[in-house]
Amino acid sequence: MNDIETMSANSDVQRLDFNTPALQRKRRIRALKDNLARWYVSIGGLAVLGAITLIFFYLAQVVLPMFQGAELEARDAQQPAWLADAGEPLFLAMEEQNQVAMRLGSDGQVRFFSVQTGESLRNIELPLPAGSRIVSIGQDTPGNRRFVLGLDNGQVLVAEHNYKISYPNGKKTITPQLDYPFGEEPMQLDPHGRPIAHAAVSLNGDTLMVAGATDGALQALKISATENLMTGETSLEQERLDLPQLSEPIKALRIDPRHMWLFAVSGRASVDVFDLRRKQLNGRYKLLNGKGEITTVASLLGGISLMVGDSVGGIGQWFMVRGGDGQAELKNVRNFQLDGQPITQIIPEERRKGFLALDNAGTLGIFHSTAHRTLLTEQVADGAAVAALSPRATRLLVESGDQLQRFVIDNPHPEISWGALWGKVWYENYPEPDYVWQSTSATGDFEPKLSLSPLAFGTLKAAFYAMLLAAPLAICAAFYTAYFMAPALRRKVKPVIELMEALPTVILGFFAGLFLAPYLENHLPGIFSLLLLTPIGILLAGWLWSRLPENVRLSVPDGWEAVLLIPVILAVGWGSLAVSGHLENWFFGGDMRLWLSNDMGIPFDQRNALVIGLAMGFAVIPTIYSIAEDAVFSVPKSLTLGSLALGATPWQTLTRVVLLTASPGIFSALMIGMGRAVGETMIVLMATGNTPIMEANIFEGMRTLAANVAVEMPESEVGSTHYRVLFLAAMVLLMFTFVMNTLAELIRQRLRRKYASL
Repeated sequence: MNDIETMSANSDVQRLDFNTPALQRKRRIRALKDNLARWYVSIGGLAVLGAITLIFFYLAQVVLPMFQGAELEARDAQQPAWLADAGEPLFLAMEEQNQVAMRLGSDGQVRFFSVQTGESLRNIELPLPAGSRIVSIGQDTPGNRRFVLGLDNGQVLVAEHNYKISYPNGKKTITPQLDYPFGEEPMQLDPHGRPIAHAAVSLNGDTLMVAGATDGALQALKISATENLMTGETSLEQERLDLPQLSEPIKALRIDPRHMWLFAVSGRASVDVFDLRRKQLNGRYKLLNGKGEITTVASLLGGISLMVGDSVGGIGQWFMVRGGDGQAELKNVRNFQLDGQPITQIIPEERRKGFLALDNAGTLGIFHSTAHRTLLTEQVADGAAVAALSPRATRLLVESGDQLQRFVIDNPHPEISWGALWGKVWYENYPEPDYVWQSTSATGDFEPKLSLSPLAFGTLKAAFYAMLLAAPLAICAAFYTAYFMAPALRRKVKPVIELMEALPTVILGFFAGLFLAPYLENHLPGIFSLLLLTPIGILLAGWLWSRLPENVRLSVPDGWEAVLLIPVILAVGWGSLAVSGHLENWFFGGDMRLWLSNDMGIPFDQRNALVIGLAMGFAVIPTIYSIAEDAVFSVPKSLTLGSLALGATPWQTLTRVVLLTASPGIFSALMIGMGRAVGETMIVLMATGNTPIMEANIFEGMRTLAANVAVEMPESEVGSTHYRVLFLAAMVLLMFTFVMNTLAELIRQRLRRKYASL
């Protein structure tokens, strides 16, 4: 009885000890620490989400201006006194700085005037023969200031308007001048002296091509300039081209800048294309399908495309395309529409493939050919007018009656549209529409090709081949180390595999580009033999091991059998690579690469998707393995022991219990590994050749979104279209990763709920 009372007293003392001030203070400190940790983790998580949201909005802020249209701002109109007596306008132009404009009137006077005030700066009278007058004018390709005048006596005069910049007394001064690069004396184009109703001019190197249309006749003159190296004098040689004559009257002429084609728009809706090299007719093409008639024709930057305006407000883009039989033909690529009134003028931009169109009601349209965008439609005059666009396409000058109206154009990114970014686009000199990324070139008439489709395709292609290698190896390794391997061996193997993730990807890319790529090229049969024979060798070794006497098999501790596979894998690898040369001689004529290219028609690049699959797969394996192995190892032992106790084999337990229970973690591992492969930069940058093509061929390279941003961002101009498209590529990559991770989390939660009862 006393013992019981003593124990009761001791328990009361113990119970009282738990309520001492010291213990209460410890509990309060522990609760405070728990609250601080909870708030710290919550704030950290919210900060990460906030940072990602801010990044997204920043990318959107850089990207969105590309999809806005053009804006037109009118300035004060001018009514200069000299304009009333200047005659009908034949040609209107502005110089680079938007300060001086040039106007050619039907009276043969060239007037240079101030764009800001309309004040006349200089008048020049053209050196025309006495009694002759101008009946036509033709311009060279956009981007130069050369034009030709057709006279009523069968002669033509080639001239250029230039602007000399000087700094007298530290002040910038622009001096306009009119030059005659082929002499002030007009050239006789029509030997019979008939009026040149339409004229065209093109300079290719030192060769000038001039064409003119008279009543019922087509004339062409080829003028070559030769410089004497001894005296420095330049002599001109003329060659008259004999071209087939047309029965219908000609409405417009255009010469290809390479002097390959002469386009003669004739009749109501057709064009005759002459081959200038063969001096024969290439063919006649119908430009309109019975709707209206042709009213004006112009060339885009580069002179490849013809822009044809008609009497119902339509504008068609045409250029020569070489077909499968090698014969070139004129194709209608795109069509645009203004307000339904006859198009009176098409003004091409001098630095982009955009253009402006003006109809006889004074409505202006701003378009971009390649992007197939209509950026603006606005009334700029009360009736028929003549307009000039500045070389930078930022100013517009419109002459209507006795008034000059100035406009400021804001049109920074016309070449971007969803179709140009993601769809097939028919570019000039291409036989058909295609997906192309080519942001820069050496020529000024080049148009950027900014399709993101080949980059997105390359990103998925690289990730697919990397996951094709990494996923099976990593998941199987995770199952074996977590479920079958001895704990002592697992403690050595797992850290070694996870340590692989610490390897810098730039080192892996350097190794893959400089060593692995040429090695694979020289040992293709051996590499494929290795990939095929390694699993066969492992299965064969396992089968032979199962046939050995029991005392031999029991001599190896349980869970250490994997060590026996090391010599097997080394032997299979050595044997596969050793017979590579013999296999190449026996089956591929001594060179598997040539056999693939010539006999199978499969292109082969040294830096290809196979190299990426091996190198990037090696980099992704540790990520997938570590997460999947933890998921498998965390499966409660009670589940596996219960399954084995009920008579299931270890393999049945693995596939029907462990795999299902660990499936959420395994799926997360695959998605995180996929995200790592999609966002990888240095390996694909150094080992793919960076060719932005859309080919699933494992022997060809690719360019990914991340690698493209890394390569081209340092060279892009801040705020340019190229710069913003690179930000769009980064935004696409971020959204792809976000969507993929969100989907993975939803599937993981569903799998967890489904197998939570196990």
